[in-house]
Amino acid sequence: MTAYGVGIGWRPEIAGFVAQLPGLRFAEVVAESVHAHGDLPIGLTDLRDRGVAVVPHGVKLSLGGAEPVESARVAHLAAVAQRLGAPLVSEHIAFVRAGGVEAGHLLPVPRSREAVAAVVGNVRRTQAELDVPLALEPIAALFDWPDDELDEGAFLTEILEQTDALLLLDVANVYANARNRGTDPAALFDRLPLERIAYCHVAGGAAHDGVYHDTHTDAVPREVLELVTELCGRHRPPALMLERDGAYPPAAELAAELDAIAAASGYPVIT
Repeated sequence: MTAYGVGIGWRPEIAGFVAQLPGLRFAEVVAESVHAHGDLPIGLTDLRDRGVAVVPHGVKLSLGGAEPVESARVAHLAAVAQRLGAPLVSEHIAFVRAGGVEAGHLLPVPRSREAVAAVVGNVRRTQAELDVPLALEPIAALFDWPDDELDEGAFLTEILEQTDALLLLDVANVYANARNRGTDPAALFDRLPLERIAYCHVAGGAAHDGVYHDTHTDAVPREVLELVTELCGRHRPPALMLERDGAYPPAAELAAELDAIAAASGYPVIT
């Protein structure tokens, strides 16, 4: 991706706010919320027409499932990318269904070599139907599987190298996983091919009963912004975007969060 700076996740509830951001050059939309045919939401059409790069972000492919990805879901993702003129698409390294049962949540994949093979197979099946690159996002997870054979860095690197996929690094997920496991979040940066980063998510969370939850409905904490600065000191991603999925604050607060991400990363403000 060309350097885009700071962006935001487009959601219908904040479409008016996003439309008024003068310096916006990058946005993301949940792929499953966009129809493959018919009219696009007006807000997305306007962003596309003014030259803002809009990336479809999938949440239901289940790339980490033992079953092959469903061709209809891959076709939908490809169609949305084409309609938006997207420079790339993204999805999660996770599974969301098994045996026809929907989990309704992104579930972590065991970090085993068998799981690497399953993810690689599904990624390659998906890439074969896409006209643009695919970026993979590691998720936030509250537990590790007992049969893990690889650490997170080695697991992700093997998948990226075997598929030649890009990396969508969620800095908030890195923080959440490290905090809940009592490890150093910045240490993961030393274990990843940072040059593969397509863009980054930055989101908020909250602690309950000693566990930190990646909520996407709370303000971005200072620790995550500090981690953004740490990452950008090693390798500045092409784009960093505010990911908010509910409990939207007033426009001034959203603008302040975007400005804080810009300050932490060294990119120009967009508000």
